[in-house]
Amino acid sequence: MFTGIIEDLGIVEKVESLAAGCRMTVATTLPAEDFPIGSSVCVGGACMTVVAFHGGRFAFEVSSESLRRTTLGELAAGDRVNLERSVRLQDRLGGHLVTGHVDGTGEILSISAQGESSVFRFQLAPGAGRLTVEKGSIALDGISLTCFNCADDRVDVAVISHTCEVTTLGLKKPGDAVNVEVDLIGKYVQRLLEPSRA
Repeated sequence: MFTGIIEDLGIVEKVESLAAGCRMTVATTLPAEDFPIGSSVCVGGACMTVVAFHGGRFAFEVSSESLRRTTLGELAAGDRVNLERSVRLQDRLGGHLVTGHVDGTGEILSISAQGESSVFRFQLAPGAGRLTVEKGSIALDGISLTCFNCADDRVDVAVISHTCEVTTLGLKKPGDAVNVEVDLIGKYVQRLLEPSRA
């Protein structure tokens, strides 16, 4: 479980193909003791399992399913990625409950400056916007953001300059893809309201 508060901008150092999927190595400034083998780390919004850590670099394997559902397959050496370690029960929940289980990808439609902030408009998968609410939470590339102007397949978020500086949003442009995780509570409510499948 994560909170959507980005802790580091990692640098992809290596992408190696596997029989199904790939293995990535990412450099980080986060402490080694927080990356034991088998631990979870949120990489660009996707929960990954650490399989190796050495000298400020950790490795994880991306399944073919994750490559299909996320933007991880588009990463190459030199790219920056948002990183967050899994939350501990005694931590403050600064963002919202983020699982790192990406629902799909979205696309930046536009970025408009509003004073020191920017408004990003995102195209979502059809119907995904139904799981957003005005002034609710959404995770985009693992970043906890507040959404507004919610539509069936679109959402706006206001991003302060600090967030642009410490996350990959500051490197993005219209047309770029992002990983989308809608609010966990909304997904459960939708499921409970569906007709019984029994």
